[in-house]
Amino acid sequence: MWNKIENYFKNYPKRKKIAKKLLEYGLKIKENKIYCDVIELSDSKIARSFNVDRRSINATIEIINRNKFLKNIFSKLQPTCHLKEVASNFNWGVLEIIPTDPSKSGILANVAKIISEENISIRQAIVDDFELSDEPRLYIITEQNVPSNIIPKIKNVKGIKSIII
Repeated sequence: MWNKIENYFKNYPKRKKIAKKLLEYGLKIKENKIYCDVIELSDSKIARSFNVDRRSINATIEIINRNKFLKNIFSKLQPTCHLKEVASNFNWGVLEIIPTDPSKSGILANVAKIISEENISIRQAIVDDFELSDEPRLYIITEQNVPSNIIPKIKNVKGIKSIII
């Protein structure tokens, strides 16, 4: 995915950085503005957050709006609520899984199968996109803490490097 998008920004490192951050955070472009779902965001605050100037933000929006392929992607992005940091407030479990190869298929399916065999409900599973993240992870938030006896089973799933509980 990212390799198809980044080519449109290859001569502009700041614009490329902005486009990647927009994808990472699920921020969409609509009518020459940047939105977090329906909330319009300030160009200047985004520029400060991304450590770029406001003109680069506007130039990135312009490139996206001029290209049908890019506009179709960036106009449909959605932010995601990530429950990892609040899970302990609800006595939920959190597994952070570091893959050996993030593009390997079956990691999520096999871990979910092990958890479901313990009759534990998965509240949320979020996988970092391996093209957008330097260290992609799989986060699984469960309705209760995962019993320690299944951790070795999960660790033995093919493609898992380590687990953080």
